[in-house]
Amino acid sequence: MKSVEIPTGQILHGTSYPLGATVQKRGTNFSIFSTDATKVELLFFEDKDSVKPSRVITLNPEENKTFYYWHVFVEGVGHGQVYAYRVHGPYNPEQGLYFDKSKLLLDPYAKAIYLSPKYNRKAATRPGDNSAHAPKSIVVDDNDYSWEGDRPLYRPYAKTVIYEMHVGGFTKHASSGISEELKGTFAGVKEKIPYLKELGVTAVELLPVQQFDPYDAPENKTNYWGYSPLGFFAPHHAYGTNPEDPTQVVREFKDMVKALHKEGIEVILDVVYNHTAEVHAEGPTLCYRGLANPTYYMLDEENQYRDFTGCGNTLNANHSIVRRMIMDSLRYWVSEMHVDGFRFDLASVLSRGEDGEPLKNPPILWEIESDPVLAGAKMIAEAWDASGLYQVGNFIGDKWSEWNGVFRDTMRRFVKSDGHVIHDMMDCVEASHKMYHAEGRDPNRSINFVTCHDGFTLNDLVSYNQKHNMANGEMNRDGHGHNLSWNCGVEGPTVKPDVEVLRKRQIKNFFCMLLLSQGTPMISMGDEVRRSQHGNNNAYCQDNSIAWFNWEDVERHQDLYQFVKKLIKFNLSHDVFQREVFWSSNVRKRLPIITWHGAKDFDTPDTHPDSRSISFMLTDTESKEQIYVMLNAFWESQEFEVPEPSLDVEHTHFCRIIDTHQNAPYDILDEQQAPVITESTYRVGPRSIVVLKAV
Repeated sequence: MKSVEIPTGQILHGTSYPLGATVQKRGTNFSIFSTDATKVELLFFEDKDSVKPSRVITLNPEENKTFYYWHVFVEGVGHGQVYAYRVHGPYNPEQGLYFDKSKLLLDPYAKAIYLSPKYNRKAATRPGDNSAHAPKSIVVDDNDYSWEGDRPLYRPYAKTVIYEMHVGGFTKHASSGISEELKGTFAGVKEKIPYLKELGVTAVELLPVQQFDPYDAPENKTNYWGYSPLGFFAPHHAYGTNPEDPTQVVREFKDMVKALHKEGIEVILDVVYNHTAEVHAEGPTLCYRGLANPTYYMLDEENQYRDFTGCGNTLNANHSIVRRMIMDSLRYWVSEMHVDGFRFDLASVLSRGEDGEPLKNPPILWEIESDPVLAGAKMIAEAWDASGLYQVGNFIGDKWSEWNGVFRDTMRRFVKSDGHVIHDMMDCVEASHKMYHAEGRDPNRSINFVTCHDGFTLNDLVSYNQKHNMANGEMNRDGHGHNLSWNCGVEGPTVKPDVEVLRKRQIKNFFCMLLLSQGTPMISMGDEVRRSQHGNNNAYCQDNSIAWFNWEDVERHQDLYQFVKKLIKFNLSHDVFQREVFWSSNVRKRLPIITWHGAKDFDTPDTHPDSRSISFMLTDTESKEQIYVMLNAFWESQEFEVPEPSLDVEHTHFCRIIDTHQNAPYDILDEQQAPVITESTYRVGPRSIVVLKAV
């Protein structure tokens, strides 16, 4: 990419709003915020790899500053212009000030960012000019794109099945079958939309795609997941087919979103508004630290960084300036990039005030909740932080949904046959009704999941008792030790047929618990084809085959893929799973949709602490559906009583849709193929789930 020709146009006063670089008819307006700066320089570069600026515009505080906003309008400058800032001011860490006029700074509102192959974090840390190694901002004109009538889909949670995925890892593997230039890119995801469409998911939740620092990682490692943001408006440069042209990356992101929308698939972004890549006081000065450190970051009484994220710093999200930046970022991704929602990493950090204490009514969370531009967008909270603030079940507001970590842990315990979990499991099937009991609350705000990017894959959950993270170079000290996993008798890969059969059955059981429970299900990338990370439960730095999707697994585990595909279809094609009231609630004096039953005594469910066998009936009078689910987490077969359908006279028998103890293709059947159950009992195999439907 080559920048536009450096103009000789007039330099005008400019305006303080909008912030960032805004292309207008005659040129571009530039505006940034800095409280204690004494001098601001806007640097233009001939091209992205230029070491020295070809033009330096010194902003006159008398002409180009309004309150704390430094601004200028430059005629003739437009889309593609490479720029950066140098900001002068006091360097006094004891007062929380880190101005350094030798450092190139990014525009916090940059819509495209270039990281050259020479980018070096250490150069932004040590004294001296870092121009040859610094990231640079690029001017973007968002009007230079045709959306062809596209708009966000805003599908209701009740009709949503989320697929959490990593943009790079989805197509980087040699087996992906796409051209080399497309691997690991937004365009690569676009090529694989038919796979997602066939699987049946309705939304993709993308691990961070806002520009992050891939080098914020241990020596010789890569920050693969992307939880190290540099900028909150720009898509990650490396996910473009030509990282040398960040403006093309912006277009390719939009192309991906538009293509997904055409197939009815929403795009949800995993966003990291809790810390930045500048880390701690010894970290690099790349942007925020060099502009207004006490504004952008939480500092303690001694002006040291507060760290509620485990990453060295914490964004001061409830400061008015930072709050505005977050809101502007969210609005931008919705209005200009057409995304359908956001998952907020460590969202509980956003509930902390400037002193770090949790706020009863955090301004940023209420502003997100009530903003009209964001009214239709999904807002999903990871309702905890790295310092012990855990808000699952009581996250603020009427709009927010939550990653339900209780569902994850409970279902892991139940499927691996732990005792003292039956009551918790029953509640989780009912969208954690006891936890989300607020009157009028949508049960689908519970985002149910068994696995996600952070932790074991589903295959590894049934294959390893211990984490195996030696490849991370931290002597296996990293990653969570409380995995609630069970290896089914052998640690890691095995050729024992009985162990393999059991593992596959357990995986199917997990998918059943996920997609037969009330709430919004989320599947982790590759779980449907037994993707393995070889026991690594913290693959944040593994940008390699350990963490990538191996497309050979699709054929290797086609039987499981078909099971998951049909199970998703079963969920989305039955109205009972799309209800927006709790199954267990008594709505308008109707009977609850869900009733619990016993294996041997239908009218008396066994809820003893050691119970591992129970059943439930879903009866939906509106859709004329009745579904009977038998759960046997016991290690021996159990005889379950089969009642007669009680819905109406048209439904006289139950047919068997699912039996996870059966081999494919008999483990899940279409209704037309499903055998009618004529006996009064059904023997459910050990560690198995059976689903019957009234016909």
